[in-house]
Order: sequence, then structure tokens, then C-alpha cells
Amino acid sequence: MSTVLFQEREKVGLITLNRPDARNALSPELLTELKQMLITAETLPHVTAIVITGSGEKAFCAGADLGKSFGGDAGFLAMHEGRGEIAQLFRQMTQYKKPIIGAANGAALAGGLGLIMSCDMIVAAERATFGLPEVKRGLMPFMVMAVLHRQLGHKRALEMVLTGEPIDAVKAESWGLINRVLPNDHFVDAACAYAAKVASFSPAALRMGKQSFYTQADMGFDQALPYLQDQLTLTTLSEDAMEGIQAFFQKRDPVWTGK
Repeated sequence: MSTVLFQEREKVGLITLNRPDARNALSPELLTELKQMLITAETLPHVTAIVITGSGEKAFCAGADLGKSFGGDAGFLAMHEGRGEIAQLFRQMTQYKKPIIGAANGAALAGGLGLIMSCDMIVAAERATFGLPEVKRGLMPFMVMAVLHRQLGHKRALEMVLTGEPIDAVKAESWGLINRVLPNDHFVDAACAYAAKVASFSPAALRMGKQSFYTQADMGFDQALPYLQDQLTLTTLSEDAMEGIQAFFQKRDPVWTGK
């Protein structure tokens, strides 16, 4: 059975982590399939945005599969290099050409929290929770920290890291950890509808906008402004920008080509 499922919903590509009996934990097989699925979905011209969710109602993703990531007989070096796979996934998602919306159908814990926070936007079911329980196991969410501290204030980020206590969806929204809380009923449908609004816009503008956002995020203010000025000029040369302006004046819906 595949550990990752894919379904097209018009312009939205729905990716589902499919290990419900293991709370969708990140096994080596799941990581490999998820990275490959993202590569495949990126090549589909009619899919403009991606939604990532989990199977079942209990968990979006419980993090790394402890039995396979911290045990076994693979050897120290092999396990160390294997743990780097999740870091590669975080990097892949940040550099991804299409917007990714994380849809927390249940608990997003440990590496699962890092996974959903690597999405560009996040929606959550009312039942969802978010936490970093590693400290309770004598560990620390080291790679997740790279994502967490860039998106959450240091005091709240350290509260999650050092106490290991989860927060619910309402608090996660108030902290700015997620974008929106959605009803439990028909959650995946609602998440895809949320993503469909993003997917309705120019693929070219979305691609350039996302890339520029992450590039300028690590720049100083004086470096970011001229970089973004250049990106604005480049975007105006795209066919989609010209189409969007013409459609505005002609009072019609634009027809995007992604060019």
C-alpha cells in the first residue's frame, strides 16, 4: 500500500500522508514517496496549488518514526544521514514553485509540526493540535527549530520547545502559527476550497512571488528593497501580467497561461 496518495481537484493537487495506523509517522518510505510526489505534482501544468493532509482524524503527522529513525541496526552514520532526509524535505518545500497549503486534520507533532510549518499557509481542523514533545523523550526538535524560529516569536517558540506541551488550533491561530481554523466536518473539502482561491491566480505570479518572499526573508532591509524592485519589473514582463491588466480594463476574468 502506498504511504502517500494523490488526487487532483481541478487546479488543486491533494497529497495525503497514508499511514493512519502509525499516525502518519515519517518513515523512510513515506519521506521518499512524499518528495517524489511533490516533484511529480510540480510538473503538472493544470495543478496550480498543493494541499498536504493526513489520513484519518487523529493525526496529520506524529513526526519521525521512532523505531526506524532512532533504533534498528542500520548503523550510526546511516541513521544520521537518514535523518537528513527530513531536512531535505523542508528545503524542497520552501524552494517549491507552487504554493503549498498544509491541512492539519489532527495532531501535528515533532517532525510533523516541522512538515506542516514548511507549507506556505496552514489551515487546521478544530480538533487539531500542535506540539513538540521531543523534550519528554530526552531529545530536542533540532531541525524543526530552523522552521519554527522564522515563523514564531522566540518566546513562544521556546515555550513549545522547552515544555513539550501541545497547543490547540484556536491558540495556534492566535499565535500566528496557522492561518485559519476550519470545521471538523468535511475538513478536507474545506481545505481544498481554501487552496482553490490561491490556485485561481496566475501561476507565473504565484511562482515568482513565493520565490521572492523566501529569498528576501533572509536579506537585510536595504538589500531586500532593490531585489524586490527587480522582481516587480521582471513580473511585469510576463504574459500573465499583461493578460491580467488587459482583463482589468476589459472588465473580464483573466485567462492565465503561467507564462
